[in-house]
Amino acid sequence: MRARNPQLSLRLETAAPSAVVRWCEGTRLPYLGVEITLHLSRECREAELREGTLHLPLPPEALPRQIQDAAEAWLQREALTRFNETAQRQAVRHGTVVLPCVLSFATRASWVEADTKGEAQCLRCNCRLIGQAPIVIEQVIGAVVAALPQAKPTFDLFGNPVQ
Repeated sequence: MRARNPQLSLRLETAAPSAVVRWCEGTRLPYLGVEITLHLSRECREAELREGTLHLPLPPEALPRQIQDAAEAWLQREALTRFNETAQRQAVRHGTVVLPCVLSFATRASWVEADTKGEAQCLRCNCRLIGQAPIVIEQVIGAVVAALPQAKPTFDLFGNPVQ
């Protein structure tokens, strides 16, 4: 019988990261190319980012799952807002069709993919893209938007272009 590769043993013996350690007061999350720190505070009514700290409206004894849900909900709202703004800017810049962004949670997918088939045409943006620097977000979304078909001008009843 062959001896087991020692590198395989190392991979198997490592423990999975604990949810308790990850989602707690002081946890750092990637956001727009920097890390922000989670702070639990009963003083705020909704999650807000101030000076590199994301203040979550949770008590100090909140469960890791509650912290995770609140932080991820805020990150997803921010991601959708920023991605849609970026897609709008890039569509105007390239003269292409404006497609709404939706979040994708696929682990093995591209940062951004254009879904132009069917009725629900959209840009599928990976939710982890929000951790990248703004210039990276602009470039990634811009590259996909530039590949979209050119917007067809529309005309009013008298043949004048409609803005």
